[in-house]
Amino acid sequence: MYKFTFEKAQKLHKFGVDLVVYGENVPEANVVHVSVKKGHLEEFYDTKSYFIYYIVDGKGTFVLNDENVEAKATNLIVIPPKTRIHYFGTMEMVLTVSPAYDEKNYRHVRMVGEKES
Repeated sequence: MYKFTFEKAQKLHKFGVDLVVYGENVPEANVVHVSVKKGHLEEFYDTKSYFIYYIVDGKGTFVLNDENVEAKATNLIVIPPKTRIHYFGTMEMVLTVSPAYDEKNYRHVRMVGEKES
């Protein structure tokens, strides 16, 4: 398949983030439209996948293994496997997960309070 449409994509809201997931049946990678108004209020990591965020609009702060990484429109944030992730800000992003997201590789660390931003 060459084309994935918004109408057929999976839409989710979790931990303060709106997600539209494209290419769920492609094992090499998922592409996700991410819209966040305050932050991703869960710290997590993935044991196998890279999370590659392209910031389309807005700005924020990624917290990666307790290190603050400022992000703004046109930045690319590349997060290797086993890196703890959460972020704050108002951003529109395109996220590529490679290899594609697999729930068995996902690890919840903790919930994050907005006051931590």
